[in-house]
Amino acid sequence: MPDAKPSPTGETILVVDDEPALVDLTRATLEREGYAVIDAATGLEAVAKVRDYLPDLVLLDVMMPEMDGFEALRAIREMSNVPVIMLTVQDNEASKVRGLELGADDYVAKTAGRRELVSRIRAVLRRARLAQPPTRSVVKVDDDLTIDFDRREVIVRGEAIRLRPTEYKLLYHLVQNAGRLLTHEQLLTKVWGREYRDDTQLLRLYITYLRQKIEPEPARPRYILNERGLGYRFVEFSPNDA
Repeated sequence: MPDAKPSPTGETILVVDDEPALVDLTRATLEREGYAVIDAATGLEAVAKVRDYLPDLVLLDVMMPEMDGFEALRAIREMSNVPVIMLTVQDNEASKVRGLELGADDYVAKTAGRRELVSRIRAVLRRARLAQPPTRSVVKVDDDLTIDFDRREVIVRGEAIRLRPTEYKLLYHLVQNAGRLLTHEQLLTKVWGREYRDDTQLLRLYITYLRQKIEPEPARPRYILNERGLGYRFVEFSPNDA
């Protein structure tokens, strides 16, 4: 692996792919945009370099020998919340949902143009920079629900439950605006970026995930309330309880 060139942006991207020509093309594109680039040819190597180099973002191919991108993503998420964009020729809904469920931040087809790829990278990095923890890292909603934003977990009736990175981002925005209706477009833009602002199915999927983790009765939600056709709001609670 050639040494990464200094990054004018101060950000390093790990490119994971077993096709050297594609890695070289992606490296050239990203370095022109001011990013430092390191690479890995296998999922195992990717996991090691996330641990050793602490990149700011990972471009992760799905189809690789030995450990595929989904397995690598699962291993990365066990130790890091680094933003991950999946790269694949499998541009189908089932594959996309699987990657998102495992904690990917975005999903881009290999056939996408270089300008689109760079745009997606910028959007994901921007969201990562903006996803700062709230002033109060531990928020007590009521006796049954406490949210620890530093640890990215919720405590439901005394039991700690870990959140996926995207679940954390969604819950963060809902809780920070407790009592206020957030439209579908607002939530999609804040959590996934403007390119997803019409993907209400994706939002419903992650609302379901959150409700399954924090609601006593997910089918009759107490905390994440639906305003039909408009959006969602988190139940209002007294900050004095936090």
